[in-house]
This record gives sequence, C-alpha cells and structure tokens, in this order.
Amino acid sequence: MAQSDALVGIDDVQRSLNRSRASVYRYTNTDPRNLNPPFNPRKLNPEFRSDQKDPLLFHPNEVARFAKDILRIKEVTVEVLNSPSTATQQVLGSILEELRFIRKRLEGVSPNEPLQVDVFRGGEDRPAA
Repeated sequence: MAQSDALVGIDDVQRSLNRSRASVYRYTNTDPRNLNPPFNPRKLNPEFRSDQKDPLLFHPNEVARFAKDILRIKEVTVEVLNSPSTATQQVLGSILEELRFIRKRLEGVSPNEPLQVDVFRGGEDRPAA
C-alpha cells in the first residue's frame, strides 16, 4: 500500500481489488439523491465531490480498509503514480532552489558580520520604500 495523499480513480481501484468495474460501482457508497452520502463502514467511500459529474476518486487508505475489512483480502496493493509536473510545481521548485541558495549564503556569513543585502538582489540599487 503506497502511503500517499494522491487519490485513485475507479480503474485503479478495479485493478487493486481484482474485481470488475461493475462490482466496484456496487461496492461504492453513492446515492443519486445525495452527492456526498455519510460514511458507510460497509461500503467503499469516495472522496468529497462538488458536482455529480465529478469522477469518483478514492483515498488509497480507504481502498485498503475496504479490501481488508469488507472483502477480507489479506494483501492489497494500491499503486499511486506521480502525475506529470505542472507549471505550479515547476514554480515551487524554482522557489525552493532559490531559498536553498539564500540559506547557503546566509550560513556562510558570521553572526557579527553585517549582512550585505545587495548580494541577494543582484546588486540592484533600489530606493528605500
């Protein structure tokens, strides 16, 4: 069981449980009159949805719980694959690199030495605000 917060779709659940798509839908806690029915310990509970057209997504821990407690499957493997890198992830990666660079520079400065801020600005002279 992968310990991750990534959600899995119905196809992944089907492969993990080795059941047909139809039986996975029968196991799932859904109700046509209620978009997000209350937790049912005897069913496979999907994550919160904001629209009826949203796909059913499941937390890997919920799939494992259902497989062990209800289906009595002894070993369950839910594989969560990493999604392709998004623009947001790339920006966050760049920010992290820059913060690491700044930290290295700050660690190289002794506590009694005055900090030269213009080193971090790239030497740009900007008036005080």
